[in-house]
Amino acid sequence: MPYNDPAVVSPDIYQVVLENDFVRVLQMDLPAGQSDSQHSHPAVTVIFIKGSKVEFTLPDGQVIELEATDGHVIWNDAWTHTVKNAGDTDIRAYLVETKR
Repeated sequence: MPYNDPAVVSPDIYQVVLENDFVRVLQMDLPAGQSDSQHSHPAVTVIFIKGSKVEFTLPDGQVIELEATDGHVIWNDAWTHTVKNAGDTDIRAYLVETKR
């Protein structure tokens, strides 16, 4: 599966706010009811500043639901997915992608 950079395939949702030799930090702003385009991350830590109900859809169609409260933190190894804000409040999160 090809790597799809979230800042390229969904530039209205993801903005790079820091990049160096060790990490890349993205800001994600996902309005209620909206989805992004399928994209990939290397190992990533996500910090939800403003949370909501989130649905991650994997390439095989599996859906992972998450109630991301304000301040919720998750970590994932490299993966490909789409994200839907299935709640009624906008999401703001910071994603810290690890460069290996």
